[in-house]
Amino acid sequence: MQLIVFCGIQATGKSTFYQQQFFHTHVRISKDLLRTRNRERRMLSLCLETQMPCVIDNTNPTAAERAVYIAPAKAAGFRVVGYFFQSVAAEALVRNLERPPARQVPEVGIRATRNRLEYPQWAEGFDELYFVRVAPNQQFIISPWQDEI
Repeated sequence: MQLIVFCGIQATGKSTFYQQQFFHTHVRISKDLLRTRNRERRMLSLCLETQMPCVIDNTNPTAAERAVYIAPAKAAGFRVVGYFFQSVAAEALVRNLERPPARQVPEVGIRATRNRLEYPQWAEGFDELYFVRVAPNQQFIISPWQDEI
């Protein structure tokens, strides 16, 4: 089974990428949808218990925040795949303004997440790791992770 962990600041295309790549194969676990960390933990536990592939669709900016998902997934025998979304604050702020007003993130939130962002490391427990860039027309360029990124 597979746990996919997204990492990147708000408005970098994570949810759109999920819809395009994993909607039909993986359960989406997102604090935006579930509203509380308790519900999120319970959904993750259910996916791990039932061997259901899932995607963690949150910003997950730090290794400590990613570890909350990776450690139990590894213990359950899941392969862990990470996708780091190119996180340029200026570009994310422009995309954020293209969202409907109710879905826009305050600028200070985007900048604060960017300031906390840590690049993922293989040592966190990833079996595969990719770098994702937004391309025109809601397309994405996916490259294998390079440690020097």
